[in-house]
Amino acid sequence: MHALTVCPGVAGSAQLIDLPEPQAADALLVEPLLVGVCGTDREIVDGSYGTAPPGCERLVIGHEAVARVLQAPPDATVEAGDLVVPIVRRPDPVPCPSCAAGEWDMCENGRYTEHGIRGADGYATERAVLDPAFAVPVPTTLGPRAVLVEPASVVAKAWEHIERIGARARWNPKTVLVTGAGPIGLLAALMARQRGLHTHVLDRVTNDPKPRLVADLGATYHTGPVADTPRPDIVIECTGVGALVLDAIEHGGRNAITCLAGISSGARRVDIDAGALNRRLVLENDVVFGTVNANRRHYAAAVETLTAAPPAWLDALITRRVALEQWRDALVQRPDDVKVVIDTRSGGRRP
Repeated sequence: MHALTVCPGVAGSAQLIDLPEPQAADALLVEPLLVGVCGTDREIVDGSYGTAPPGCERLVIGHEAVARVLQAPPDATVEAGDLVVPIVRRPDPVPCPSCAAGEWDMCENGRYTEHGIRGADGYATERAVLDPAFAVPVPTTLGPRAVLVEPASVVAKAWEHIERIGARARWNPKTVLVTGAGPIGLLAALMARQRGLHTHVLDRVTNDPKPRLVADLGATYHTGPVADTPRPDIVIECTGVGALVLDAIEHGGRNAITCLAGISSGARRVDIDAGALNRRLVLENDVVFGTVNANRRHYAAAVETLTAAPPAWLDALITRRVALEQWRDALVQRPDDVKVVIDTRSGGRRP
């Protein structure tokens, strides 16, 4: 059985290797169909992130996945032939109060594991074992597009928290600014439009498919400075670029809510007037918060979002499919890429 693996912390160690067939026992035996590639995967391959399972030297990567159930225990809520999306994070073994309540995305002691990332194998493999408690069923009508459920779950969590914060007072948002038109940014824009909000997306790319994907949502695409966009009630920052993060925070309207969903590389230093930023946040009742990962209800919300989205738009979001045997090509980001996925079955057969 082929699997794409790395030695975490060792750049250039990525390799397609043969692994023994997994033994399902009381778990699901699944056949991953598609695995999404994101910045985290590239960081793991570059050796800057990731942890192998206990007692192992190598980690099977791939945390964004849709899989078909091959075998299920009698008491499982899914059966052979069903499509499922694996939840990435697992609660810590203590568990902390958040993990005990099913809020493992808000783990308080950091002892969680993440499949394909930290302490547990992922799904860039021909077959895998999955705990039924962490398998999210998806409708067959969604099909291979369900590979977008994991990134959409992160955005669903962001929107949930935005709306919870907004409930602090009388709130009637009208305008959203999304910075960054990668998969997370585009999915954030999709959810904004599904809420009937005027949506503006800022990115530096001028050629398709990003501008077209934004236009097809009924949103407005911008390539200039943040100041050229309408002053928003909500900002969802998806780039992690320090200067852009600050510009986005400063550009929000009164009572603005800014969600930081991108991670800064730390490669560039940005000088800020902390006093001026403090005055703005206090005097205008602004809120800035960060978010990462998702729990089960966010996955369920993501499935609902994608099921309600135009199928052709979701298909256009997936700009390249690469066979598992050509995995190196999937990790090279091209100028016109949005979401690249790896077909994990031999020969890259379509679902």
